Amino acid sequence: MRKLLGRHPKLTTKKENEMKVYKAINSVQTELSKIGITKSRTNTQGAGYKFRGIDDIFNTISPLLAEHKLCILPRVIARDCVERISQRGLALFYVTVEVEFDFVSSEDGSKHIIKTFGEAMDSGDKATNKAMSAAYKYAALQAFAIPTEGDNDSETQTHEIQPEPTRQPTAEKIPENQIIDFISAIESSSNEEEIKKYYTAAYRLAQGKKDQDAIKRFTEAKDQAKSKLENQ
Repeated sequence: MRKLLGRHPKLTTKKENEMKVYKAINSVQTELSKIGITKSRTNTQGAGYKFRGIDDIFNTISPLLAEHKLCILPRVIARDCVERISQRGLALFYVTVEVEFDFVSSEDGSKHIIKTFGEAMDSGDKATNKAMSAAYKYAALQAFAIPTEGDNDSETQTHEIQPEPTRQPTAEKIPENQIIDFISAIESSSNEEEIKKYYTAAYRLAQGKKDQDAIKRFTEAKDQAKSKLENQ
């Protein structure tokens, strides 16, 4: 009598373990659908709207990720930074990041990739951090379909910036012989007043033409001339 063959246990195990990342995402989504994340914070810089901060996202979903064995791992694909000027004349750094997030099941290593963009503006060195937080925040909000209220929101700060000029002046190189003449005049100066006079004239010319390389060379010549006078 021929022995009846059942399902191979290895095949069963493999099938049951396939793509556990989606089960984990759904489990986190199920729990978040019950509790949501309310807009409990208020923008204090004029707009006065309610929003969910990145801390609210972390504090709510972190224990759920641990419970359902789901990891979220960021990978920055691209970053762009533009310097802007506020209405008060202060420098602002506007950063955009393109980030991929690997949603990975720690049980079988299966993963799903979500790409989002984050934008932020800061007067110091926090613009990139804020942009990455924004990218993570919206990746989580959209992946888990976290219940929201109202329109998409921003974070705590609202920056007012000057409009960008419609046309930027085109950079123009200063002729090399003219650069050499200015550098020679600066280096041969006998006192700081002469150094300042020749450097100021050279700098204004280079600034007007947007020649950054010339500005750098003039500045180096000025510094060397001043150092030479101090050591005499």
